[in-house]
Amino acid sequence: MSKYEPVSAEVVAALQTALGAEYVRTDAETLEKYKTDEETDHRYHHLPEVVVWPGSTEEVAAVMKIANQYNVPVTPRSAGTSVSCGAIPVYGGIVLLLERMDKIEELNTEGMYMVVEAGARTVEIQEKANAAGFLYAGDPCSADSCLIGGNIATNAGGNKAVRYGTTRDQVYAIEAVTPTGDIVNVGARLKKKSTGYCLEQLIMGSEGTLGIITKATLKLLPLCPYKLDLLAIFTDLDKAVGLVPNLIKAGLNPTSVEFMDNAFVRSSSDYCELKLPHYEDGFYVIVTVESFNEDELESKMEQLDEICSASGATDVLEADDRVWKLRRNCLESTRVLSLVSTSDDLVVPVDQIANCIRHLTKVAENYNFKLFTLAHAGDGNLHFQILKGEMSDEQWEDEVSRFHAEAYPYVYSLGGRLSGEHGIGAKKVEAMEKYTEPVEMKMMKEIKRALDPKNILNPGKVFNA
Repeated sequence: MSKYEPVSAEVVAALQTALGAEYVRTDAETLEKYKTDEETDHRYHHLPEVVVWPGSTEEVAAVMKIANQYNVPVTPRSAGTSVSCGAIPVYGGIVLLLERMDKIEELNTEGMYMVVEAGARTVEIQEKANAAGFLYAGDPCSADSCLIGGNIATNAGGNKAVRYGTTRDQVYAIEAVTPTGDIVNVGARLKKKSTGYCLEQLIMGSEGTLGIITKATLKLLPLCPYKLDLLAIFTDLDKAVGLVPNLIKAGLNPTSVEFMDNAFVRSSSDYCELKLPHYEDGFYVIVTVESFNEDELESKMEQLDEICSASGATDVLEADDRVWKLRRNCLESTRVLSLVSTSDDLVVPVDQIANCIRHLTKVAENYNFKLFTLAHAGDGNLHFQILKGEMSDEQWEDEVSRFHAEAYPYVYSLGGRLSGEHGIGAKKVEAMEKYTEPVEMKMMKEIKRALDPKNILNPGKVFNA
């Protein structure tokens, strides 16, 4: 276990010299604010000792050099939308915020790319691309609030991943600061590259443990002029989850296939003050198809309607903004029901998503917690929101641990993994150590030690280095 020095007055003074005193805070109110991200369980909270706001890549590098000099841990933080304790300062030390570095530096229509700083909001990137007639395909459900640096660091997924892939598929190149304070540019604006190790892919998705991403060159795509969002409503769980393999086999190449169980339909409807059909008993599957050809879209619409009806849908409706509002507010809606919850984002092969939902929903009936189920069903990513309710801390911990002891081995037996997009963070470290193949874990730890010999950068995340 790594040992660190406390943040001394000397460290604070060095940070103030590097960044300016106004961007270095040690007051109690600020430290309290950054003790957690989206995690509400107080047992995971940890106070930082100092919070800093660098304004450039060079200033980020300066912070990392100071941290290495004084052996102080650094927790990089984007918008704090992690649900896996990814931005919690497990060992105290420095919380480093990237909010000041929020510029969209370039949108190149000829080359179809965008250069952005890590603190740019994802929704603003999407909107600027759309206004120019392009698509930035990264679309996590927290797009309105999350920042692009955090998306890249966690390889965020989201609603469009079925067709376009996850965040790492939308990135040409990144600028990053290494754990020891060097600045590096990796990747290139190329369709293919076989020139040494693919370091940009290594840093992307490493959850801020192998580098702090400060800038990125993003891929843009032509914006499809024709799009249809369809809502298929089922009153039978088996029929609802059975729709997914039927869609995939039909070759429709959907952009999104999103599943909401009835618990989420009701909680999000209440939260958003909306009532859509079958509020009391409906399971929702939202399907998006896009096309550059109007006739092709019409053909897909007809085929999609036929597949949904043949799969047992009670209603097949065109989905408007209200439906997507429900989907985007699902996780937030459960906070009204329970301040403490845990969010799993298990991932299995697409052909196993229906089996996984059926089996684990059945398993959860043996427990006292409330289980809500979402899925990016088209890419096999399953979200279980488990609500604590009125349990004691001890009962809650026991119930969740026993459920995970059943769920995780089952997911791995299907060829799945612990996380499809939320990451391991600090919350799943023990499970990561338990279920990862030993040689694979050894390789990851050796990479971490080689790049971060003092274990300064985001320690306590992904695994125990």
